[in-house]
Amino acid sequence: MLLLEIILMLLLCAVALGWVARHFKFPYPIALVVGGAALSFIPNLPQLPFDPQLILVLVLPPILYQASLLTSWNDFKVNIRPIGLLAIGLVVATTLAVGAALKLVVPEVPWAVAFVLGAIVSPPDAVAATAILSRLNIPRRIVTVLEGESLVNDASGLVLYKFAVAAVLTGTFSLADASLQFVGVSLGGIAAGIGIAFAFIAIHRRLGDPFIEVLTSLTIPYTVYIIAESLHVSGVLAVVAAGLVRGRYTPGLVSAEMRILARSVWNILVFMLNSLIFMLIGIKMSDVLEKLGMYSVTNLIVWGLFISAVAIIVRFAWVYPATYLPRLLSKKERESMPPPPRRELFVISWCGMRGIVSLAAALALPVTLPNGEAFPHRDLVVFLTFFVIAMTLVGQGLTLPSFIRRLKVGSDWSIHKEQQRVRATMSAVAIAAIDDIMRNENAPAEWAEQLRAEITDRIELVASGGQGLTPKAELLARLRRAAITAERGELIRLWHANEISDEVMHHIEEILDYQEAQT
Repeated sequence: MLLLEIILMLLLCAVALGWVARHFKFPYPIALVVGGAALSFIPNLPQLPFDPQLILVLVLPPILYQASLLTSWNDFKVNIRPIGLLAIGLVVATTLAVGAALKLVVPEVPWAVAFVLGAIVSPPDAVAATAILSRLNIPRRIVTVLEGESLVNDASGLVLYKFAVAAVLTGTFSLADASLQFVGVSLGGIAAGIGIAFAFIAIHRRLGDPFIEVLTSLTIPYTVYIIAESLHVSGVLAVVAAGLVRGRYTPGLVSAEMRILARSVWNILVFMLNSLIFMLIGIKMSDVLEKLGMYSVTNLIVWGLFISAVAIIVRFAWVYPATYLPRLLSKKERESMPPPPRRELFVISWCGMRGIVSLAAALALPVTLPNGEAFPHRDLVVFLTFFVIAMTLVGQGLTLPSFIRRLKVGSDWSIHKEQQRVRATMSAVAIAAIDDIMRNENAPAEWAEQLRAEITDRIELVASGGQGLTPKAELLARLRRAAITAERGELIRLWHANEISDEVMHHIEEILDYQEAQT
């Protein structure tokens, strides 16, 4: 019963924090990290027992899978080099730099444990960054690079994390062996993910029911992860590969109803997982702070600030040279593609917010070593991880919009122009299809006049640059909303009066929901 009460309390806290984030228009991870920090100061919080390894299996597969499903494969291929430099090169550099920084300020921490912290905080989370950038009309290239980086760096960071944890558990580490294993588990994970994805695609074609399809899609990331891990290859890379493959085939594979259901289900699931993890770390932090009593509060804060600064500075120190050095060393490189403006590089460098992947990895650290001893400095690693997340999410996340406006980054309307062009083309094809059917059926032209007029209004709206609805289209939209509202009111009245069954009520209500969503 206590477990249920704690989970219910955490969900209610998440609801409140989500409302605050929506009301004040900032990314919800910022509200969650502040709420988690506030929970840590509540004394005598009941501790929620859990298996550390369960955290990774429960949280990471669906989050990575959803991100990979939404990734543009074409944009990913075009920007593969900057994404690779950030997602692999920068992850390795951050792991080494943060590990060295921790060893410098806390010399008694073993090198393997220091690199565990480095691997944990090495992958930035693009959720907060892209949420801000999407509202500020940022050039597509920046968003593509950040989303691609976030997708791949989670995998590379977690692979390094597993090697570092293994070094702590076994007490041995060989760079040559680790490098070979890194390549092996990475390629094996990608191959496993691709193979399992095609198997699920074949299964999906034979389902034919939206609810079964959504339920099947929820099982895919967990199935892929567990199978890959049982084969001793990278589960996270397998999930990413499966998501990329499946995302490529999804548009022609699933129905509109399934997409609507799946989008809602996945958004709720990811939000719930984010919320529970951030709230859970708040509960754990109260216990962690008690166990860190041998360190002064001043030392903990100074160490946290220093580690956070190193993580931020390393990103700047990597982004600029990685952009300009290839062009300085190669004339062909200089001629083929001009370097991005420095203000865009600053935005990319400042988008280093850490998030749920780092948090889940910290919580998943083993409690004890194989010999029964406590995992060395585990509480310090968990505390510093949360500190870095808080500093980067709140500090960088809240200041990012002001930097973007001051640097005047955000004048790329290519996505909006592309959307307008596509809508105009689609509308023209739609009218042609209507005319063909009307001719074949020998039906009076006026029967389709209303539908043709609606599509023509959309074309006029696109031609006007999307500045606003035409008076006729605006009136029709208001009339539709008024009609749906009246229909919904009458439906509820009939239901309350017991004149229709619940089944009929819910069925018609769903139809009205779809109609309202299209107005």
